[in-house]
Amino acid sequence: MHIQQYEIQGMTCSACARAIERAVKKLPGVQEGVVNFASEKLLVQFDESKVSPEAIMAAVEKAGYTALLPSASEDTHQAAKDREQASLRRRLIGATLFTLPLLYLAMGPMVGLPVPDLFNIEKNPLPAALVQLLLVVPVLFAGRRFYIDGFRAIIHGGPNMDSLIAIGTSAALLYSLYETIRLFLGAHHGSHGLYYETAATIITLILLGKTLENRSKGRASEAIKKLMRLRPKTALIIREGREFEVPVEFINPGDRVLVKPGTTIPVDGTVVEGSSSVDESMLTGESLPVEKGTGSPVYGGTLNNQGSLVIEATKVGAESLLSQIIRLVENAQGSRAPIARLADQVSGVFVPIVVAIALLSALAWYLAGQGIFFSLTVLVAVLTIACPCALGLATPTAIMVGSGRAAELGILFKSGEALERAHTINLVALDKTGTITEGKPRLTDLWTAPQEKGLFDTTVPESNGRPAQGPLQTSSSEGVLTGEVPGFTESWLLRLAASLEKASEHPLASAIVQAAQEQKLELLPVQDVQAYPGKGIEGTVEHDAAPHTLFVGNRVFLEERGVHQNEAFAAGMSKAETLYQEGKTVLHVALDGQYLGLLAVADTLRPTSKGAIEHLKAAGITTVLISGDHQHTAEAIAAQVGIERVFAEVLPQDKAAIVQQLKEEGFRVAMVGDGINDAPALASADVGIAIGAGTDIAMESADIVLVHSDPRDILTALQISRRVMRTIKQNLFWAFAYNVLGIPIAAGLLHVFGGPLLNPMLAAAAMSFSSVSVVLNALRLRYYRG
Repeated sequence: MHIQQYEIQGMTCSACARAIERAVKKLPGVQEGVVNFASEKLLVQFDESKVSPEAIMAAVEKAGYTALLPSASEDTHQAAKDREQASLRRRLIGATLFTLPLLYLAMGPMVGLPVPDLFNIEKNPLPAALVQLLLVVPVLFAGRRFYIDGFRAIIHGGPNMDSLIAIGTSAALLYSLYETIRLFLGAHHGSHGLYYETAATIITLILLGKTLENRSKGRASEAIKKLMRLRPKTALIIREGREFEVPVEFINPGDRVLVKPGTTIPVDGTVVEGSSSVDESMLTGESLPVEKGTGSPVYGGTLNNQGSLVIEATKVGAESLLSQIIRLVENAQGSRAPIARLADQVSGVFVPIVVAIALLSALAWYLAGQGIFFSLTVLVAVLTIACPCALGLATPTAIMVGSGRAAELGILFKSGEALERAHTINLVALDKTGTITEGKPRLTDLWTAPQEKGLFDTTVPESNGRPAQGPLQTSSSEGVLTGEVPGFTESWLLRLAASLEKASEHPLASAIVQAAQEQKLELLPVQDVQAYPGKGIEGTVEHDAAPHTLFVGNRVFLEERGVHQNEAFAAGMSKAETLYQEGKTVLHVALDGQYLGLLAVADTLRPTSKGAIEHLKAAGITTVLISGDHQHTAEAIAAQVGIERVFAEVLPQDKAAIVQQLKEEGFRVAMVGDGINDAPALASADVGIAIGAGTDIAMESADIVLVHSDPRDILTALQISRRVMRTIKQNLFWAFAYNVLGIPIAAGLLHVFGGPLLNPMLAAAAMSFSSVSVVLNALRLRYYRG
């Protein structure tokens, strides 16, 4: 079986997607065909011996749409999208320019607005009617796609939203034309049956909705493009002792590749020479760089921070981890949306039934001897009162108003599908780094060990001994030890460590230097600085005209440097174990072989994270943590915010698999993340939510973006979705209530028992009232406060 993806042009709603799927599945050899309306892509699984890609494209063309192969269509498809957006804007502007005066002329006399006598419908019906007809023609031209696509969908047996618009406005227009002809023939009461402004207003509003929808739809492909940009175009390979710059595509497994500091690793491989720290946050979400040495695995697309590396390529091209992530995102985005549009589903049955009732009623009265005009009145009355304009407005107006209000609150829904799906969410999976936490390391703890008297002058100049800001506090500006035994001070410990770490570009070093700068500590001059990746850093610090050897690093580094393992050292290791269990990274400090103390660095919690989790739980929503960090780090963070279920040490493909596992457990899953590594999980979740401060790729892969980067907005987004869906259901109820009550009356049920025949004017008034009530109900969403 072969799998092929196509770009689709010409779709206007999810019913179009279903029509394409039906056309493709009829072909022999096609096992599966799925259309994603949001990304405008068709994914087909087929037997190449029975059907060709060209035959599939022809079937799509026959259904009324265009299919293009991605390899040849990227630029063409984007250009077509740009032209479509520009065309929609022009048509919306044109329709608005003619609808506003039409509304004024039609409604002005009813509300007492001044209207020239020549155009006043009450004083000069025929000229006024002709002017209204002339004004509605440009609006109809601007909305011509609704009629072309709507009636074509009916012909192909799949009525869609455009079909509703086409039939509803056509009914009003036909009756208005009928009344205009009556005016021309001398009937003076025909002016009360003109509803040109109704048709024009509906078309203009729908054009507005289409313009907004078109602007936000189909941007999912940007995530793939940005992921691909992570791949470097060239690489340095080593052959016969010489360096050659070659395109990445020319690298084969087994080739040795030189990766210089500050460059992107081109392929997956294993380090064979050198040591460095590598930023893998785009893959693992780990905010701290990973130390790499001989034998360590590295991944294409990650950033080499320090030191040169020689790696042996193991996976290249489509086999690399980055390529796998790209495929995961493509597959997730190409899958079927979990919830179809309710109005489209209803229209598939409702529209044919209404048309059948109108035709049968008119035919029955004609055969009963009532004449052509009586029968035409019944036909128009049924079509008018059953006009599904309210049904067509029920969903888009609620989505427009709801998403607009959400945007005011800093929550961006990228599509109507996202709004629909979010209301069913009962589990929120959160990434740790950058979502629950700030996403960058900060100095959180200082601890000084008891020292021998006279080891170092602890007098700190008054200007340099200010208390620490934020979570770090010293006991006094004079540097009194906060421990039990007098000795070395926290200010001096930080001052020494920052003086040495200033020579390093490691993120942990940056956190220490930043903390010293916040305390306005004056750093000491250091010499002979030597870094040992994965272990620590050493140098010579000058104080009182004497050189002192200073070490900052992990326990192994200090032991290798012969630091005395006395009581102070043992106390430091015990303290380090406690901090390690809290998910913090510990750096030990030693001077001239004497252990001084330690500093702890960690990715700190966002201030609102704990409250956000509490609010989600109170709303009955389950929360889980999914992280690429170590198990103990993830569990420590989860415990602080109140999350009980934790998935740790997971790679991107694992995150997507965990999301799928949670869905199989029966949950409706929202994934919240901020990094490239979260893209597959964001795309495969029922709803992907990106923290606004995160990467562009995460934001493109997600359905919802939280602009303020506040986890509390997660619940607000879900609540807005629930409110919007409740409004949509209310709108649909009232839209159908009018039809259920009005259709039998319009068909002449009362006239059968001697009652009056429903005047089409009253039918149109009821139709207009139903549309107005739907819009007014949707506008209530503007006042949502959260």
